[in-house]
Amino acid sequence: MAKWMVAAKKADFNAIAEQFRIDPVLARIIRNRDITEEEDIALFLNGTLENLHNPRQLHDIEKAVAYMLSRIEEKASIRIIGDYDIDGICSTYILLRGLQACGAKVDTVIPHRIKDGYGLNDNLIEEAHKDGIDTIITCDNGIAASQQIAYARELGMSVIVTDHHEVPYEVQEDGNRIELLPPAEAVIDPKQEACHYPYDGICGAVVAYKFVQVLLEEYEKRTERKTEQKDSLTDGTEAAMEKEKHKELLQELLEFAAFATVGDVMELLDENRILVKYGLKQMVHTKNPGLKALIEVNGLQGKTLSAYHIGFVLGPCLNATGRLDTASKALQMLQSKDFAQAVTIAGELKELNDSRKEMTRKGTEEAISLMESSGIVKDKVLVVYLPECHESLAGIIAGRIKEKYHKPVFVLTRGEEGVKGSGRSIEAYHMYEQMSLCKQLFTRYGGHKMAAGLSMPEENIEEFRQTLNRNCQLSDEDFEEKILIDVPMPLSYVRKDFVEQLGRLEPFGNGNPKPVFAQKNVRLLQGRVLGKNANVGKYRIMDESGQTYDMIYFGDMDKWHTFLRENFGEQETEKLYHGRSDKIVIQMIYYPDINVYQGKESLQIVMQDYAK
Repeated sequence: MAKWMVAAKKADFNAIAEQFRIDPVLARIIRNRDITEEEDIALFLNGTLENLHNPRQLHDIEKAVAYMLSRIEEKASIRIIGDYDIDGICSTYILLRGLQACGAKVDTVIPHRIKDGYGLNDNLIEEAHKDGIDTIITCDNGIAASQQIAYARELGMSVIVTDHHEVPYEVQEDGNRIELLPPAEAVIDPKQEACHYPYDGICGAVVAYKFVQVLLEEYEKRTERKTEQKDSLTDGTEAAMEKEKHKELLQELLEFAAFATVGDVMELLDENRILVKYGLKQMVHTKNPGLKALIEVNGLQGKTLSAYHIGFVLGPCLNATGRLDTASKALQMLQSKDFAQAVTIAGELKELNDSRKEMTRKGTEEAISLMESSGIVKDKVLVVYLPECHESLAGIIAGRIKEKYHKPVFVLTRGEEGVKGSGRSIEAYHMYEQMSLCKQLFTRYGGHKMAAGLSMPEENIEEFRQTLNRNCQLSDEDFEEKILIDVPMPLSYVRKDFVEQLGRLEPFGNGNPKPVFAQKNVRLLQGRVLGKNANVGKYRIMDESGQTYDMIYFGDMDKWHTFLRENFGEQETEKLYHGRSDKIVIQMIYYPDINVYQGKESLQIVMQDYAK
């Protein structure tokens, strides 16, 4: 069971509530997110698109735009090279639309996950040279491709990098770190030391969006100067019309910057929060046939969209193409002008994602069975080899296993050249640093604290597992999942207007989790199991005051029923579902929601965890 902890951060919650006209509970939640300054609270609650940071604060952006406009004027061939995930696909689409709006001669290439791997490689550079490409612009990659960019320059091509990943570095003898920036015409990456952009937590698509903003502004200035020289009323009208089109384009592209921000699991703080908030509102009425089709085939048309829908419904459809097929299919959907064609592609993406989910389920079950039968499930660091598993699913399966056991996990698969693998970690274990202690075992490796990737010879697997566990310093407490409770709050406090106020804290996600409340002495009266897979529980519950509520649970029903039987007995559990119980009393962590059924609204308690 998870360990429950109550957040105990101090502030004058009543004063904050009065100043911002919110419930004191909301003031406490905001404080728990470490948002303390008056200006930051105001931005969190009331931020608008006008509060987005000036894109010209990104280092090298004006240099990159000036260079790109010169290549456009020269009618040079330009190629966008993106990545095969959500962020890479959206980044590529944003750059493509922006460059096309300026009359660029431009095409796109998204690497194939298995054939090409991540980012630039020599083959992609050589293909661009063979195709007569003058300038390459990267998105969501490039910052670590110094060798490939140097090769492109040797072949007479220029490269502009737009990225958001960490800049590679070397540690000198004196302990100083020296950045290893690629030899590009311009490098736009908020993570580089020379960049003083106010918030470096943006994704690749937002970097691309900022680039397009400045590109269109500078293109309009050049157009206006040409108009003044011609002194033509007609040209002036055309320039004004073009400016309006650019404004509409930026509004449309905002949706894809928001989509990628959630899909790439960026923190929903600062300007990310604003982008996602407004992007989600727009998506409901999107004018993009491809996005509209994707929403429709997933049964979300006409519904209010949340970050959850991007992260767990729509986004995985884009990711599935890069995992099991080619991500260019997703890009084709976004570019489609014909809605019927877009629906066809969107349907294929959904089918791919459904297939991916089934393959993931089977792979996870196989991994758990293998670890438990062999005894390696007792290891502090779990390493499991699934030779027949599709290599693109290793990271997802590792994440599922990590959630089950709350341990660091590596899932390895058989690749074309040796073994490939992905790791997912827990907060107390720095995955990349631990891998660095046995780097001699790998042919390639990389990552950060919470996730990593690797390649190595098959014969090194067992030594890898033993070395990680021999070096592991984790304690039993580190393996204990912790749930931080925002407010211990009686169910009687839940009102419709309070739930509506909670909506002001959205969008929820990484960096701004959905608030967590707790209540003791909750009595379960009646229940029933719902869903074609019997994976949802719906209950009538009662608090200490005798007031009753509807409660729903979407968690592990087998585990929940085991808990009920072990603590309250088989007979009482049966009475809960086939009559009325009066002896099942629990503590629970919950979130209040408004359920809409057949046009009627009612309060509903969503249970997230439980204890006796």
